[in-house]
Amino acid sequence: MTEKYNASNVSLEQILSYIKSGEIAIPEIQRPFVWKPRQVRDLIDSLYMGYPTGYLIISQSPDMRLKDGSMSIGKKIMIDGQQRVTALMTSIVGLEVLGSDFKKRRIKIAFNPQASVENDEEVFKVQDNAVLKDKKWISDIAELFKPDFDQWEFVNEYCQQNPDVNGSQMNKILMRLLDIKNRQIGVITLDKDLNIDEVTEIFIRINSQGAKLNQADFAMSKIAANTEYGGNALRKAIDYFSHLAVEPDWYADMAKDDGFMGTRYAEKLKWLKDDRESIFDPDYNDILRIAFMYKFGRAKLKDLVSLLGGRDFETRDYRETIAEESFAKLSDGVIDFMSQYTFSNFVLGMNTAGFISNKLINSQMTLDFAYTLYLLLNNDPTIERSQIKHYVAKWFVMSTLTSRYIGSPESQMDFDIRRIREKGFMTFFKEVEEAELSDTFWNVGLVQNLETQVINSPFFNVFLAAQIYEGNNALFSNGTKVGYLITLMGDVHHIFPKQYLRKNGYDEKRLYNQIANFTYLDTQVNKGISDDAPNVYFKNAIEACENGKTLYGNIADTATLRQNLQENCIPESIVDVDMDYSNYPDFLASRRKLMAKKIQNYYKNL
Repeated sequence: MTEKYNASNVSLEQILSYIKSGEIAIPEIQRPFVWKPRQVRDLIDSLYMGYPTGYLIISQSPDMRLKDGSMSIGKKIMIDGQQRVTALMTSIVGLEVLGSDFKKRRIKIAFNPQASVENDEEVFKVQDNAVLKDKKWISDIAELFKPDFDQWEFVNEYCQQNPDVNGSQMNKILMRLLDIKNRQIGVITLDKDLNIDEVTEIFIRINSQGAKLNQADFAMSKIAANTEYGGNALRKAIDYFSHLAVEPDWYADMAKDDGFMGTRYAEKLKWLKDDRESIFDPDYNDILRIAFMYKFGRAKLKDLVSLLGGRDFETRDYRETIAEESFAKLSDGVIDFMSQYTFSNFVLGMNTAGFISNKLINSQMTLDFAYTLYLLLNNDPTIERSQIKHYVAKWFVMSTLTSRYIGSPESQMDFDIRRIREKGFMTFFKEVEEAELSDTFWNVGLVQNLETQVINSPFFNVFLAAQIYEGNNALFSNGTKVGYLITLMGDVHHIFPKQYLRKNGYDEKRLYNQIANFTYLDTQVNKGISDDAPNVYFKNAIEACENGKTLYGNIADTATLRQNLQENCIPESIVDVDMDYSNYPDFLASRRKLMAKKIQNYYKNL
């Protein structure tokens, strides 16, 4: 069989020239720039050292849609290598790139010509303040690759600032760096007779070997490549929602896309221009997953890829009618996903349950399933409308506490969505509660889970959500709510101060940074307590209250102070006993039980 490609080597400078001139373009099936700055640095370092950097794959297909909406007639299309080329465009050419957060920025790579590779010194570094202050570093290599760069003048200036550097040697080092543009890059050019489906399939097969691409990327490839069933408009709707959720002011730019503004999706997106919530800012992965689970009753996105291609799972054949039906169902699912009413009410439900900040969300998968469940219940005539937020919140909390979607999330979500469809939500939910939330879980398992130093622990976050839900005040405060401190300003305080514990033998982080030793405090209160032992500052607080005075916060009576301790699950023994470092293990054990009991009551009252 004749090979459907040819291989060649092209200089880096020529490839960048092709990109800048538009001779090589990027298709819609490609992703946004997702590399971390350190990955850009590593690529430059590899080129400098003469290491291989992989092949670029180019298509000559004349009927592929580009990211700007135009067709690829007369252009070569890069179907693999976008991340590497974009990294070079920002670091060497000096262009801003649009990242996955939809913000434009430069990634500036610094170069240290005095570094010794033999001594394991950094030759390249992502630009930071330390680099800018250090005269030995060239802060931005893009300056060296400008057409008007004067190497002679630059070397003279550098040597004046670094008198120990030899000018001749410096010239040689710079020449080696500038020689990067002459590095030969392997380019595989696909046969021009390959159609869009074949090119897309090649793209998917190539990238299926990489860790950064997932099934959502493959699905987006299928969607973007489709023109017969409105795939292009659907792809834009998904991308545009993700963009607007993060950057509402971008709506004015979206409105310039006349072709898209005439689709049924445009009106559904309009409300996002005024949306400022940040609890749930879904990306394309989330949107696809939720729409798929909601409309298809499946959770494995590889199945969506197959369905969009027309696969019949029973006969294992491929039929065009299945592809058409799948695109229609997915489109309907995305439309429902984007509804202001459902989306806003879901977020409101999460807020009401105490999850008022994305800081309290540990698992995006858990949040995705919660919104899927909201969409399902909103269309279930057997569920009382007024109870939907209540059920969704309970499911989210249950899933968080049991790490339900952490280990193998797709498999678990696939199992859950199928059982909900088969048994009905209420029946299945009762079964899950009985299996997962026994008395042993609340009294033993949860207490054990609270024995951790991870401040972003899902169990600690649920505890904080419980405090927010109940409207609890921060420690030593009457009127300053925990929720206010989490969203605006506040400190996480060690009840047994860190320095105090370290001085008395608890010198390991895993000991003094136990989450049972944490509580939110107003910043000024925290400063007032400083590093005093609890038997000192609690005694002082009690004495002040007994005299009708305030000390650390604004509580001036002992009854209110004791109520405040209960709200923050601090054992009253911290007041009644002359508690010092020797009581610390007992304090932690007691507080974990109180925290677990508060979480249990919170869950039951949701």
